Amino acid sequence: MQKINWRQIAYLWDGVLIGLAVGAVVSLFRWLIETDLAWVKSIYQLAHSNHWWLGLIIAINLLIVLIVGSLIKATPDIKGSGIPQVEGQLANRLDYPFWPVLWKKFIGGVLAIGSGLFLGREGPSIQLGSTTAQGIAKMQGLNGSPRRVAIAAGAAAGLAAAFNAPIASSLFVLEEIYHEFPLKVWPTTLGASIAANLVSTELFGQTPVLHIIYDHPFPINQYWSLILLGILLGIAGIIYQQTTLNLAKFYRYFKGIPNQYLVVLPLLLVIPIGYFLPETLGGGNGLILAIARTVPGIWLLLIYLFVRFCFSAISYGSGVPGGIFLPILTLGAILGALYGQCLVGLHLIPANLVINLIIIAMAAYFACITKSPFTAILLITEMVGTVTHLMSLAVTSLIAYAVVDLLNGKPIYSQMLTNLLQKRR
Repeated sequence: MQKINWRQIAYLWDGVLIGLAVGAVVSLFRWLIETDLAWVKSIYQLAHSNHWWLGLIIAINLLIVLIVGSLIKATPDIKGSGIPQVEGQLANRLDYPFWPVLWKKFIGGVLAIGSGLFLGREGPSIQLGSTTAQGIAKMQGLNGSPRRVAIAAGAAAGLAAAFNAPIASSLFVLEEIYHEFPLKVWPTTLGASIAANLVSTELFGQTPVLHIIYDHPFPINQYWSLILLGILLGIAGIIYQQTTLNLAKFYRYFKGIPNQYLVVLPLLLVIPIGYFLPETLGGGNGLILAIARTVPGIWLLLIYLFVRFCFSAISYGSGVPGGIFLPILTLGAILGALYGQCLVGLHLIPANLVINLIIIAMAAYFACITKSPFTAILLITEMVGTVTHLMSLAVTSLIAYAVVDLLNGKPIYSQMLTNLLQKRR
């Protein structure tokens, strides 16, 4: 009779404890952002009947500039997504104290993302999860490899609580951040992800974050359109990478503004966007669901694409706490809808396949930008809540990934880490 492997059980138990703690922190973070964003959208609606409400929004946004700017100045490690910082920690290339980053990232992220900036909660949730786990590891006296395993588990739990996608969250941390699949890491990360997901589903319900209803797989005789879609998404992915990684050049034109207060630019620009296009505010999951329910016409999709692409870049480039995870998926959905509407207009595909292209494009666009195709396929499968599209997701993601490879594209989070380390020297 074989002995019980208590060490593996201990890894799993550690992951569950981390996941429960992270699930509570990130679920609160997620709820505050959703509540804040709903309140902001209601103020924009009131402003249509009384423009004085815009004055309130301006005042609040300027206050957010002062608060978030002071947090960034005191603790620069809360800037941006947080995923490059976590990747740097796990690679032993940088480190930071957990408590200042934890509470300042939490407050800064709620204020910035909840204000309507085109930023995602997922990157910050990953850093919140990793710093929560870092604190637990410190209390347990863990160092070296056990500490890194705890941080990886916390990062996976943070993403799981933000997206309700525990399997993809574990895979993302191993594929994109940890870059390894050691035996002692995967049970801890999976246990943490499942535990965090249980906490978030208790609060937000079991409906997938991007619950898009459709019941028809993409027909094989239409796969020619997926080849072209993959090529176009790969080209669009390179454009996104280059734009996002070179945003610092744009902000150099505003030399009179201290770096920590550059967020004043997006927080003022978001006001006319919120007034005229309130449906576009935030990370974009609401816009994705709206497009999937009723696919807009080509001209409105072009407006969405232009506004989301430009303002996502401006929002992220300011250095405010917030991520690009969900904005990437939103752009992918818009590109898929736009491509589908063009094919329908040319009578090349039936209209009921546009919704498939929206889902497929989200996965492929994310896969080619992050260079993590397995995560992309599994993530969209979990977020949408169906497995009928796996083959079409895989084909399109592989083609988009190959195009970015041919154009010398690199994983965007690794490139962000390189840029971050250069600034810290």
